[in-house]
Amino acid sequence: MSDEVKQQQQQEKTLHFLDYWRVIRSRKEIVLAVAFLVVLTGTAYTLMLPNLYAATVRISVSEDNPDIDPFGGTSYGMTYNPYFLRTQFEIIQSKPILYEVINRLNLQEEWGKQGEKIQRDVAYSILRGSISVNQHPDTTLIAISTRRNNPNEAAKIANELAEVYRDSRLDLRREETRFAIDKIKEELQKQRERVDAAETELERLRKDLDISIIGGDAGGFNIDSMKLQQLEGDRIAAQREMMEKQGLLDILAQLEDKDLIEQASYITYDQNVVSTRLQILDTEVQLKSLLEEYGENHPEVKSVMAAKQRLEVNLQQFLISLRNGLQTDFAMAKNTYDSLQKLLAEYRTEDIGYQGEKYRPFKNAQEELDSERYVYNQVKAKMRQEIITLEVPRHPVEIIDIAEPNARPVSPNLFMNVLMSIFVGLGAGVGLAYFIEYLDTSIKTADDVERLLSLPVLGLIPQKVRPLVEEGPDSDHAEAYRVLRTNLAFTEGGSSKGAFCVLSGGAGEGKSTTVFNLAYVCAQQGEKVLLIDADLRRPVQHTILGLSNRFGLTNVLLRDVPVEEAIKATSVPNLHFLPSGRLPRTSLGVLDPKRIGELIASLKSKYDVVLIDTPPLVGISDSSIIAKETDGAILVIQYRKYPRDMIIKAKQMLESLGVPAIGVVLNNINIMRDDYYYYYHSYYSDYSYYRSGESMPDEGVDT
Repeated sequence: MSDEVKQQQQQEKTLHFLDYWRVIRSRKEIVLAVAFLVVLTGTAYTLMLPNLYAATVRISVSEDNPDIDPFGGTSYGMTYNPYFLRTQFEIIQSKPILYEVINRLNLQEEWGKQGEKIQRDVAYSILRGSISVNQHPDTTLIAISTRRNNPNEAAKIANELAEVYRDSRLDLRREETRFAIDKIKEELQKQRERVDAAETELERLRKDLDISIIGGDAGGFNIDSMKLQQLEGDRIAAQREMMEKQGLLDILAQLEDKDLIEQASYITYDQNVVSTRLQILDTEVQLKSLLEEYGENHPEVKSVMAAKQRLEVNLQQFLISLRNGLQTDFAMAKNTYDSLQKLLAEYRTEDIGYQGEKYRPFKNAQEELDSERYVYNQVKAKMRQEIITLEVPRHPVEIIDIAEPNARPVSPNLFMNVLMSIFVGLGAGVGLAYFIEYLDTSIKTADDVERLLSLPVLGLIPQKVRPLVEEGPDSDHAEAYRVLRTNLAFTEGGSSKGAFCVLSGGAGEGKSTTVFNLAYVCAQQGEKVLLIDADLRRPVQHTILGLSNRFGLTNVLLRDVPVEEAIKATSVPNLHFLPSGRLPRTSLGVLDPKRIGELIASLKSKYDVVLIDTPPLVGISDSSIIAKETDGAILVIQYRKYPRDMIIKAKQMLESLGVPAIGVVLNNINIMRDDYYYYYHSYYSDYSYYRSGESMPDEGVDT
């Protein structure tokens, strides 16, 4: 996309915004009137409202847990409920809570008129509309606010509402717990009956099956089972003893006599063996010492050696006895083990039959009793726990700040209401302005003229323009008509000289003033100008010039007087005037196209410019007859007056007659209201000011 296209699009967006602003500016009276009415109404309504006073109580809300857990549970009530506070909001504003407040404070009679008691639903609606509940962010604090026309009443209702909510939380928990305890008691009684029935059945089976139990019912022991367990223990002990004896025999069998003598003290802990072994070691030490001093044949040496031999023989004989004794002990232990093994096998065979045929029904009954007793004990413990927990203090709702009367009213807020009324009024006014603008199909801008009629805009004439003969040649408005004359010379025709009719689609669009001031400007520029008042039904040009309308155009057309005698000089140099004359009783044949054509042709030869003021084009045929004989028509359109369809109809009539439409003069523009034309007017106002005698500053230089 090129920079030129982007610049054009940006310009279109800017113009689009200015169009919206232009609508507001052009209809600012409506916007301000609507805003004023809304502000006035809002202010009056605010002043009529009664004063409302607010009171707020803050409470801390938590889950319903006891202050101290008597059973030491660390996770008691620690689950997080994201909907808890939101639920409490609704509970605080629920009917049960508000109904209780109404009952406690007797609001049905308090709010009744002349001692009458209002309906509870009516009191609820009033109370519900007076309260608001809000949460402090990131806390468990809830603020309950009440608005009433009495500050003491507002504080009393807020505090009472907090207390009712707190009491309801406590009462609800107690009622739920008591109801649960009652139900547990009922179930506990039923469970007690089931335990009694199970005990009765167990006792019946014990007697029927002749089962011996030591220690009572469920906690006793079966004698047969005890015997079996005792035999199993004896068998295991005999087996252990047999294995120990066999181990010792295996060790002795593997040792030679010399090794056996050396390790005898470790195999057996007999004191004789240990003592003999120590004596042998002492004689060996003594013998070694004697051999170092004496020879082997020394009597002391021989005596010690003989003593050593006697000790070794005694030890050898003792070890032989030890080996024989261990064999005997092993045989006895093995015999005992085999006997116990055989006896245990017999008891096991008997016990299996006993368990399958006799003891199984009793055992099942015993297990059933144990199960029922376990359930009974659990329910009983739970009931006791709930009873104890019920008595522990609870504070699920804690009042942090009580509500206090506030002597300063919070409503109505005059400043805020007036400010809101201003915004609402401006919004409504702007909306109404746009709606009226949407319904308004009149011509508003020069762009509308060029788009709808495809005609150039020759001049933009502001409001409150009077004839220049009254305002003077240096009037601020004179420059607009000079621009009109200049544009007329540069239109597609190429000249401002000739005969031109100035007409409008409807009445009251300012064509008479426009044609006069155009004639005035042309005459001021040195051109010889003839102004013809052809509006035979409503002539006004003679009143502008202050001349008589006794003879004029009608007399010339009826050939009563020559045209030279009907034309009058004016106080404006170079400007001559042909009044309309008095319309005869019968106007049939007055506007003869042939006669009008001849008249206009002769006048064009005598004057540089001939300007004809004609009646409105739509609805009257006079303008069509006259316009057809001229060099062109100048269409005057009043700003924001007639619908576009009427103006388009006027253009179509000119086209059907073959009259060339030179251009359009947009008349009676409110320059100060519509900034679309403001800068245009300012520029030419400054220009006319400097023409009156001041030198005009150079462009770009601030003045």
